[in-house]
Amino acid sequence: MKQHTIRHFGLRKRLRQLRPSVLYRFLSLELMRTLPRRSEFGLVIAGVLVGIAAGLSVAAMTLIARTMHSTIFGLAPDQRLSGAAVENPILLLVAPIAGGILLGILLLLLARWRKRPLVDPIEANALHGGRLSLTDSLVVAVQNLISNGFGASVGLEAGYTQVAAGFASKFGSKLKLRRSDMRILVGCGAAGAIAAAFNAPLTGAFYAFELIIGAYTILSLTPVVVSALVANLVARLLSPSDAGIDVGSVGSVLPADYVPALLLGAICGGVGILLMQGVALVEETARKSAIPGYVRPAIGGIIVGLLAMISPQVLSGGHGALHLNLEANVTILGLLGLFLLKAVASAVSIGSGFRGGLFFASLFMGALIGKLFAFAAPYLGHASLAPASYAVVGMSALAVAVIGGPLTMTFLALEVTGDFPMTALVLAAVITSSFIVRTLFGYSFATWRFHLRGETIRSAHDVGWIRNLTVDKLMRADVRTADAAMPLEEFRARFPIGSTQRVILVDEAGKYAGLVLVPEVHADLVEAKDGGVLVRDVARHRSDVLLPTMNARQAVALFDQTESEALAVVSDMIGQRVIGLLTESHTLRRYSEELDRNRREISGEL
Repeated sequence: MKQHTIRHFGLRKRLRQLRPSVLYRFLSLELMRTLPRRSEFGLVIAGVLVGIAAGLSVAAMTLIARTMHSTIFGLAPDQRLSGAAVENPILLLVAPIAGGILLGILLLLLARWRKRPLVDPIEANALHGGRLSLTDSLVVAVQNLISNGFGASVGLEAGYTQVAAGFASKFGSKLKLRRSDMRILVGCGAAGAIAAAFNAPLTGAFYAFELIIGAYTILSLTPVVVSALVANLVARLLSPSDAGIDVGSVGSVLPADYVPALLLGAICGGVGILLMQGVALVEETARKSAIPGYVRPAIGGIIVGLLAMISPQVLSGGHGALHLNLEANVTILGLLGLFLLKAVASAVSIGSGFRGGLFFASLFMGALIGKLFAFAAPYLGHASLAPASYAVVGMSALAVAVIGGPLTMTFLALEVTGDFPMTALVLAAVITSSFIVRTLFGYSFATWRFHLRGETIRSAHDVGWIRNLTVDKLMRADVRTADAAMPLEEFRARFPIGSTQRVILVDEAGKYAGLVLVPEVHADLVEAKDGGVLVRDVARHRSDVLLPTMNARQAVALFDQTESEALAVVSDMIGQRVIGLLTESHTLRRYSEELDRNRREISGEL
């Protein structure tokens, strides 16, 4: 007691000796660490700070990209690359090649500097509890800026969300947030990034709910929405001219318009599948070739440059080209040709190694499909909608096919048009497109790329806790072992009934040789029958073992397959050194406990 009093007095003395400014910073840091863990209000404050960081990041990256476009392609400050008339055709060819070479050099340096793969927000929330490296996020942003700035057919949205989520994860790590709160904060960063990029807070919020967090809960609603609003406000204060998408007047919607909208949604779902498979085909072709990874972006730049010489509208994300085609009267062949050029340019850009996403590219291509569909609408028996209306429907339907998030794209249409009847029409098309993709394909663009890497995740739902619940954390290490060559009589003498339930056998080399149930060995006591019998002769599951890296779900599946109540855990399949024992009942109990804890965290009960 006296020692505790002395220690407490020493702490107070050190606190008194601190300067007021240092003491204030110390107390502020402690308050920021404890407040988000103990109250929802603290998480909202953290969301505000993340929203500010997201808005600043979007404004900074947009400014850098616009400056690069102006410098490299000689554009006016207010011009968009894909909507500008670049007079020098050689520049259209050379710029993407130069960007590919520069990106290849960066990839070569990264291959020597950072060996681990870069983690994006969806993967971080699904597998790593929201933890991703801020350094890696900044690297992704630089790659995205090089790709977009030199004209590759990719948008900046991937860089926006990566940087904002990276800042959120770093901030959450400093605050030592719980796993569920960390995932929400990463969602706040992504929500702020999309809201600031499109001047659409609702779109940003539901992008976080559907694609980054993987679920909507009351606990996550306030911080995510607040972060989206704050980020959008910051971005508009810094870049008031970047006001998202302007589609103009979309006209009135009648009940009969739902039939062509549903058909357009189904078409966009099929096109989205083809587009994602096209990107995968380019990546697979490049991977199987003998071309080094750092050379591929330059080759992709050659193809994109040649396509840009046909139409500069394939360059960059497509903001300028989208507005240009929404306002102009373009022929069927012109729209079809531009769609094919943009689709090839986007697939080649991403497949060859340029960093970016298909968010805005899918919006642009969807708008082209919508305007193409407007030419066929009169032949379907109804043609009351304007081409701009079909463009909005196609824009949202193709984007949901590629990116995912039906409500995200529906709210984007609402915030772009401000028209509720039009939003309901878009919702019908979006649901149709999403249903087609989930039924026939099963993946969005991000999760499809995870699948190609061998991952099994299909959304940002938190499955990382299952992977962390591994056999080595569940098993018992204090196991009873015996020599497999031991006579049965000696085994009975060493392990009398009641001494233990199971004994693991090992051979003379120390390898696993089977599992013996002690009560079963003592069940038949006819000595003559057991004469000369070794204990290995009554062993079970001689080839059925668990590995320490298996997760609980894999262990349960193996228990079902072998119809065993317990299995031995070995170091590896080659050495098979026994390191523990795991029972099915303990595995199921721990799995249920973790599942319930995860449910309570998501619902806010913890």
